[in-house]
Amino acid sequence: MKLLVSPAPHIKAPVSTQGIMAVVIAALMPCVIAATWIFGLNVLLLCAISVASCVVFELLSELIAKRRLTVSDLSAVVTGLILALNLPPTASWWMVVVGSAVAILLVKQLFGGIGCNFLNPALTARAILLVSWPARMNNFVLDGVSQATPLASSGAVSSASVVPATTLDLFIGNIPGSMGEVCKIAILLGLVLLLVTRVVSWHVPLSFIASFMLFAWIFGYDPLRAVLSGGVLFGAVFMATDYVTNPMTRKGQLVFGVGCGLLVAVIRRFGTYPEGVTYAILIMNIFTPLIDRFMRPRVYGEVKNHA
Repeated sequence: MKLLVSPAPHIKAPVSTQGIMAVVIAALMPCVIAATWIFGLNVLLLCAISVASCVVFELLSELIAKRRLTVSDLSAVVTGLILALNLPPTASWWMVVVGSAVAILLVKQLFGGIGCNFLNPALTARAILLVSWPARMNNFVLDGVSQATPLASSGAVSSASVVPATTLDLFIGNIPGSMGEVCKIAILLGLVLLLVTRVVSWHVPLSFIASFMLFAWIFGYDPLRAVLSGGVLFGAVFMATDYVTNPMTRKGQLVFGVGCGLLVAVIRRFGTYPEGVTYAILIMNIFTPLIDRFMRPRVYGEVKNHA
């Protein structure tokens, strides 16, 4: 994995994988703290189990395969945190372990380790958990009461829908949902840190969020409520920006973000599943090599070989 964004002269950006991962972990901390405040101490337990199991699976797989040990680069810690924050606060510990095994063993290590996977490990794990245990993955509790998320309760996010949550509730996280997606303030704080340190650029998250709001408006939804409901912000900030699975060029990243936004809007509007962030990003991960191929910058000044 490499740093794709050149730091500004006045900003000292991390240059190693470990440094980059450390900044991402710091950016995720507001989400962890907010989720703990909203859902309780079980959030910390699930995060600890997820991080520990991801680290153990990575260490064991590298020892068995006799590969260079990379646990110290903190990428497994980041995967564990993102996976945990994609789960409901009611998730069982064994679901976290299964998801960690999928993310590290199946998606990351099977394809050669960090930098070789073509799908986002944490998102792939979440998708498999959703397919395998949909009832458990959609069991959301707020204030001790099992509730549907704003998306599921309304079927679509629009100003005309009867949604029990106000816009302020959606913004501060006073809603049921996955642990990392509910508090938008925490997500935006993480985004600011990632942008200031130049760990990510604005191209993917901004194009993702802006295009989704545009298409949500075209489909007749309230774009503000749409972007504050579900996992659009969390996905745009922490998952669509993964270096390995998004395009290399700035133009390619814009295309990638717009594609994610369009797919989420289409899935929410025409699909039977109320949320589409996971599948939208994974689909665009698959298209990343094709985007890189067509968005590759033209090289000038090459000398042709003559027979």
